[in-house]
Amino acid sequence: MLSFSVQAVPKDMNSWIALARRCEAAGFDALLVPDHPGAAASPFVALAAAAPVTERIGLGPYVANAGVREPLLLASDVATLDVVSGGRARLALGAGHTPAEWAMVGSRRPDVAGRVRRFTAVAEACRALLAGKEVTLDGPEVYARSARLENPRPVQDRVPFTFGGGNSTLLRWAGEYADVVGLSGLGRTLPDGHSHEVRWRSEDIDRQVELVERGSAGRENPPAREALVQVVEITEDAEAAAYRFAESVGCTVREVLAAPYAWIGTEEEIAASLAEYERRWGITRYVVREPALDAAGKLLARLRAD
Repeated sequence: MLSFSVQAVPKDMNSWIALARRCEAAGFDALLVPDHPGAAASPFVALAAAAPVTERIGLGPYVANAGVREPLLLASDVATLDVVSGGRARLALGAGHTPAEWAMVGSRRPDVAGRVRRFTAVAEACRALLAGKEVTLDGPEVYARSARLENPRPVQDRVPFTFGGGNSTLLRWAGEYADVVGLSGLGRTLPDGHSHEVRWRSEDIDRQVELVERGSAGRENPPAREALVQVVEITEDAEAAAYRFAESVGCTVREVLAAPYAWIGTEEEIAASLAEYERRWGITRYVVREPALDAAGKLLARLRAD
């Protein structure tokens, strides 16, 4: 069974509450909020506001920035969200990439190896705290001394954990430890500190999935695979629509139409593509952004009717 979630940010209270209700009524799996301190709303505050007006959908950051968040504070936010939502919190975590976010909290962005080490330390500590364990970390990336999350305790026995990113080391790590691996189609951060290399080609995805499979070898229940959808366009002329988009991501039309990060074509064509993504890469979960909510909702209704 395919599942779709929505990533969005609040603009005002009324529209945010309406959006949360729309997502639940349309059958989406979760409402998710990006984490960019100083440039976007606090995900946990926004999601706590959505909790009382929904009953079923999951709620979580997508993805929390391990580079600038401390494990105990992050675990406390997740646990509190789990309490106020009646056990619907999720934790998705990435290594972070934007230099300005480190600078604004008085730190300097580490190199790739440093970000990998910090991510691993934060992720493992946060998961341990949510599980009720005591954590001590002696750095150099993260420090904690006999940290415990005594109150509030999460409602769920185990808060679902998603890794979001494309680093090779962390994809293998996620294969071993995560519940969900979220593929974004993004590669190295470019010199501007915001843009990325694009890794949409089928061979790129093959390599990333292979890394996840290496990490999950021997697991009874390997992680589910998820893709972040960058564009949704229902159209009778898929090639023309893909052509308008291809140059901006540095791909050919054929590569755009073959990637799980772009849904372009008729509803029938997109449904066939989703089946192929599941067959080839095991992708069964998708995150779409708010502007694509209506189109994705139509696709979701069609898939469930079929």
